[in-house]
Amino acid sequence: MESENQTEVAEFLLLGLSEAPELQPLLFGLFMTMYLVTVLGNLLIILGVSSDCHLHTPMYFFLSNLSFIDICFTSMIVPKMLVNIQTENKAITYAGFLTQVYFFLFFMCMDNLLLTVMAYDRYVAICHPLYYTVIMNPCRFGLLVLLSLLISFINALLHSLMVLPLSFCTDLKIPHFFCDLAQILILACSDTLTNNILSYLVTGLLGVGPLLGIIFSYTRIVSSILGIPSAGGKYKAFATCGSHLTVVFLFYGTCVVVYFSSVSSLPSRSRAVASVMYTVVIPMMNPFIYSLRNRDIKGALRKFISSTGSFS
Repeated sequence: MESENQTEVAEFLLLGLSEAPELQPLLFGLFMTMYLVTVLGNLLIILGVSSDCHLHTPMYFFLSNLSFIDICFTSMIVPKMLVNIQTENKAITYAGFLTQVYFFLFFMCMDNLLLTVMAYDRYVAICHPLYYTVIMNPCRFGLLVLLSLLISFINALLHSLMVLPLSFCTDLKIPHFFCDLAQILILACSDTLTNNILSYLVTGLLGVGPLLGIIFSYTRIVSSILGIPSAGGKYKAFATCGSHLTVVFLFYGTCVVVYFSSVSSLPSRSRAVASVMYTVVIPMMNPFIYSLRNRDIKGALRKFISSTGSFS
């Protein structure tokens, strides 16, 4: 099969979750609803936190950043998918393909690092409460977010530049609803050994590394909580971590299924369906997970909504 240099590639085809015509209206309605709920829910978290001065703390600063990243993450994927379904055109231009690869990797990495930073914040708050305001000062938690941005930028840029020299065969069909890097490498006709090595290296550093940091933080947190004499104190300490721990389980659990699926020989279309969890479902669920069991967030949202209603 002849290959052509990727600079000559006009477009790729995103096959989506299903090619059955009768399922397209259902998929459009479902993903449109989830996207609107995601944007509205995360936007309310950001507005609620920013409007209440009592929530101007590191924990809620990281939460509002996570909500913003979740909006951007979903917005890089779902609108293009909805346009493809509505127009019955599965094509994505080469420029659009590179853009989606870059921003997907960027926001994916930011999600990962922010969850790690939030675990560190909870570790300091519970294990070193007397030094919390000293350790997590505005300069420190601002620096943590900037460092996460820098690492995510370098990671996404490095992977994107490594894709540029690749050549692709005539079959440019991607069995996915977005430009997933793993699927792109499968389509390449040129040698992808360097790309695969980079992927495994980055997965180890930016995937396993932060996960081990989260596990270490929660090991110390649980040990400290068990040392609290009162049951009420234990419950209050666990309550501050429950929401974050739920999101961590969902995020990493889904990523393990998707990105280690080559070991379990998971079909490409099944991987695409599993990817819906961390690209669409989890960003949609985050506002509910963080607000339903958090009195401060619920109070801030009630104040914001009531103040908005009084101005209207």
